[in-house]
Amino acid sequence: MNRFYRTKTFKIFTAVIAVLILGAVTAAVLHSNTSPANSVVSTIFSPLQRASSFLSQKLSEFSINFKSSATLSKQVDELNAEIEELRAQLIDYEQMKNQNELYREFLELKEDNPDYKFSEAAVIGRDSANPLSTFVLNKGSTDDVSVNDPVIYGKYLVGVVTSVSLTQCTIKTIMNPDVNVSAYEVRTRDLGFVTSTPALAKDGFCIMPGLPDTTAISPGGMVCTSGVGGIYPRDLIIGTVAKVTDSTTDISASATIETPVDFGALTDVFIITEFEGQGASAQQ
Repeated sequence: MNRFYRTKTFKIFTAVIAVLILGAVTAAVLHSNTSPANSVVSTIFSPLQRASSFLSQKLSEFSINFKSSATLSKQVDELNAEIEELRAQLIDYEQMKNQNELYREFLELKEDNPDYKFSEAAVIGRDSANPLSTFVLNKGSTDDVSVNDPVIYGKYLVGVVTSVSLTQCTIKTIMNPDVNVSAYEVRTRDLGFVTSTPALAKDGFCIMPGLPDTTAISPGGMVCTSGVGGIYPRDLIIGTVAKVTDSTTDISASATIETPVDFGALTDVFIITEFEGQGASAQQ
């Protein structure tokens, strides 16, 4: 093999190959207007340049994606903040709507009964054991509030004042079994009284017991205060009849009454401090 490398034939072959390579390099230089050294360097480092370009492109894409993620996160935070603001506005709107409804009904009641005098009050406390049946209001004797003053929400009866201090009063609602309200059913004119029981109060109901078993009172009928006794003025709305049930112990019947007042959410009421006939034959 070493002898072959020293032969004339091998030397001629090597010379031909060298001439071809030189020709190729010269042609590349003439067409690219670059030096041979630059061409050689370019040829050697071309793969590195391609790798560097690839890495640069990927880093650029990562930067764009990172910025996009940060922008998206910011937009999500802004949208969540906007949702919370809209939710708060909706709550304010519902409260304002309820307040407007309360005042609208109150004004109608006042226009229909010019002899009524009122004191607006807010619920500032509840009996923890019976949160639907006993409230504390922020009005007292300095606001002309007295024991046995009726308490209303719009046109609807809430309860009655049972104790008074200078700046506060305690009321028992119609959900309290201690409260008995003289009442009548509007269509049939059947008279009776309305009270409640712990079991009924928990579900937001009152009861009108002691009705004759021949009563024509039926579901949907409206029950109002009768004015008998001088504690409650006539025609305050107590609620509507949900069902009528015959007694299992005697020949009487009772009407279960659903009040439209949400006692659990009640925050504002009116105390009727004076009305025509108040205190006449007062008895509860």
